[in-house]
Amino acid sequence: MGLKMELDRFTSLPDDVTENILARLPLKEAVRTSILSRKWRYKSERLQDLVFDDQCVSTQSHPTCSFVNIVDHVLLVHTGPIRKFKLSRKETLATRDMDRWILHLSRNPVIKEMIIEFWIGNPYNIPSCLFFCQDIAYLELFRCLLNPPPSTCKGFRSLKTLFLENVTMAQDVFENLIGCSPLLEILTLISCDGFTNLKIDAPKLRLIDIIGVFVEFEFVDSLNLVDASFDLQVVVDQRGNCSNSGNLLRFFDHQLPHIRRLTIKSNFLKYLSIGALPLKLPKPCQYLNFLSLDMNFDKLDEISTVLCLLGSSPTLQELQILVDPEKDHAAVGEVESCLYDNYNCAYTQLRLVKITKISCVQAQLDFIKFLLQSSPVLERMTVQPASLDGFSKLVKDLLLFKRDSRRAEIMLLDP
Repeated sequence: MGLKMELDRFTSLPDDVTENILARLPLKEAVRTSILSRKWRYKSERLQDLVFDDQCVSTQSHPTCSFVNIVDHVLLVHTGPIRKFKLSRKETLATRDMDRWILHLSRNPVIKEMIIEFWIGNPYNIPSCLFFCQDIAYLELFRCLLNPPPSTCKGFRSLKTLFLENVTMAQDVFENLIGCSPLLEILTLISCDGFTNLKIDAPKLRLIDIIGVFVEFEFVDSLNLVDASFDLQVVVDQRGNCSNSGNLLRFFDHQLPHIRRLTIKSNFLKYLSIGALPLKLPKPCQYLNFLSLDMNFDKLDEISTVLCLLGSSPTLQELQILVDPEKDHAAVGEVESCLYDNYNCAYTQLRLVKITKISCVQAQLDFIKFLLQSSPVLERMTVQPASLDGFSKLVKDLLLFKRDSRRAEIMLLDP
């Protein structure tokens, strides 16, 4: 009697509660709930989030329970809207099967989230019917080929987040995808190819993260961009750059006016350091409060670029620096001379500094000393050496360095 009452209580749960329970289960387990009772029999057929991955089928499954059969069956019996569709497979799938599923989904007008990941085999050639899913707000593609869309829809009218990794597409396809997605707010591009000009025309873009190699790049409208990470290798001519305006000035001239968080990796810092370098930018980064950099202390032009960015960021509060320990051959005194021109700078808002992978050469120590003497409200500097070599000398030097902030503490981490 008690068991029956407990079962009745379970089967009589409100629909919103049962839907929440099913949404938190792997798809395979959610489908199994159909045997609980007559009331639960068809609930899994109304699941709004469909995640097909390696957990859907075990390696000992009967042939009729293959991955393809499972996806076919779930989509066939499904009723109601599909909010999320994720397909992630580490085994080869036939193109005809994937095309069939995408075509089926393109007829579901309210799908909001689409994730397609293929880990092995040839990249999947996305059918153009994907562009008919105009309500997609989140799109993530991994190891795919993206072809030109139908003439009736070049982008996604509702797309807010786009994540592309190892995706191949032509230049016009990329530009149309970005330019014809007017609500795009978050863009991540990792190792994509097929296009060489990184032209970003997305007025509502707030966050961007790019890793790749390009010939040139341009932000058409970046007024709303507040968080950016650039691990770009920009292919440029080996030139002395006799232009009055270097890459750093051109990049910050009309771009990133409201940037708050900025990450610059080594290849992009190398690109920015080409050409004329002022002590400060004509237009300061008024809102920048977090800056993360990869630095090589054997390149004085890159050090000058970093100093220019620091001096042009009056509201900077947190600075993170990752040092390349294999490139530390700056001549004695060169970095100190470079820093001398900036000793009248005061980073009046800088509170947190973290420097990792230092090799304890004099150039790096001079830079740390400079930061300590130029940061009147510094609260904590965290230093992590690349190895134990010179560790005892590093401790002594850090203790002797003058600090402009009375509250500044130095934390030394193990390698």
